[in-house]
Amino acid sequence: MAETLTKVDIFTDGACSGNPGPGGFGTILRANGVEKEISDGDPQTTNNRMELLAVITGLKALKRPCDVTIYTDSKYVADGINNGWAESWKSNGWRKADKKPAQNIDLWDDLLTELQKHKYKIIWIKGHAGHPENERCDRLAVAAYQKYL
Repeated sequence: MAETLTKVDIFTDGACSGNPGPGGFGTILRANGVEKEISDGDPQTTNNRMELLAVITGLKALKRPCDVTIYTDSKYVADGINNGWAESWKSNGWRKADKKPAQNIDLWDDLLTELQKHKYKIIWIKGHAGHPENERCDRLAVAAYQKYL
């Protein structure tokens, strides 16, 4: 009989003070009624890098394959995966359709590797619109970058 995968919700947000500038991310993992918050920052980064790192960090916190629903307010992350862009960039030597180099290759490659370990779906949510977990992730991300100001 097939093993039942643990259902995990991962809520994420990235933030920057300036772009580029000091950045941070916030991630909330929720499974079986238990939550874990993770946040960190970087003194010199971009918002897109923090959005990607929030998702990657959440996935890396999982100890075994799971049934994961990822909630992000980043169209960059959601569209990059859901529309197949990242896979396409990778198969084209990390070049976009316009032949220009893709950005953040290291993180996209890491994200694709982590996603392969799980059953997943990515849901885009509107940021700063009162979504409780997104607001919490934003507060975690801002607190993480403020230590660099």
